[in-house]
Parts: sequence; structure tokens; C-alpha cells
Amino acid sequence: MADQIYNIDEVFEMAEQMERNGARFYRTAAKNFEANIATEMLLELAAMEDDHERVFIRMRERIAAKEFGDGMYDPQGEAGQYMQAMMHGKVFGVEGDPSRQLKGEEPLADILRTAILLEKDTIAFYSGIKILMPEDLGQKKVDSIIREEMSHVTLLNRRLEQTLKDTSPGMPNVW
Repeated sequence: MADQIYNIDEVFEMAEQMERNGARFYRTAAKNFEANIATEMLLELAAMEDDHERVFIRMRERIAAKEFGDGMYDPQGEAGQYMQAMMHGKVFGVEGDPSRQLKGEEPLADILRTAILLEKDTIAFYSGIKILMPEDLGQKKVDSIIREEMSHVTLLNRRLEQTLKDTSPGMPNVW
């Protein structure tokens, strides 16, 4: 297996793009509904993704290439291969914009299911970033973002369960 050098600047640019795409997905999904609890939740999630993007921008600016040289060394190539696989996967729109999947007619349950899968992929990607980062140059911030993304999955799962319960026959839809 060949040694792999990975450019941290590119990794952070991808993370920033993921957050932009995530925010766009939530804002587009919010347009599907009249102002209600679902709309508020989706817009709050979009704002959190905006905050994450700003964190990654600041981290990338702070972690100058001179601190890393030209890249991050990965002697077995595993972390680099993982990041490459994630880049070419379907992580919250790295390769494409997940909001384009939305036609404006999706039921909330479908939007929530999609968002849960995308958030899980995002967590996996950020776990890869954390592996590549030296401990003293931002692992704790990446950990913090991972925890917040995990809280998004928990929130989305709760909302999905409530949505499915509320849309059961004979139940009024509170969303």
C-alpha cells in the first residue's frame, strides 16, 4: 500500500461545503411546510450548520499549511483512503447538493429520514477528519462538532417518531 499525503486545506474545504449543503437542505425542506414546529426545527438545524461552517472556516484559517507542511502524513494510507472514500461518497452533499433531491412535496417523515442518514454520514466524515488532525490543532473542536451532529440525529429521530405517531390514522397532525 502506498504512502498517502492528504491536504488538510482540501479536507476543511469539503467540511465547509458539507455544512453549506446541509444548511441549504434544511432551508429547502422548511419551505415545504407552513410556519409550524417542523419549519422552526428545520431552520434551527440550518442555523447550526451555518455555525459549523464558520467553525471550520476559522479552523482552516488557523491551521496554516506551514504547520502541517504540504499535507498530513498517513504511513499506512488508511486514514487518507478513508477520507478519499468519504469524499466520493454521499456525505451531506460533498459530491452534490442534497437539497436538489427535494421536490417540495415530500412528507416530513421522508425529509427527516433523509436528514438522519445525511447527518450520520457527516459524523463518519468528521470522525475521519479527527483521525487526521494533530491533537493540539483542533481535535477538540472537531469532537464538539461531532457531538452536535449526534444531537441532530437524536433530535431528528425524536421528531420522526413523533411525526409517525401524529400521522397515524385517527391522530391529528400537530406539525
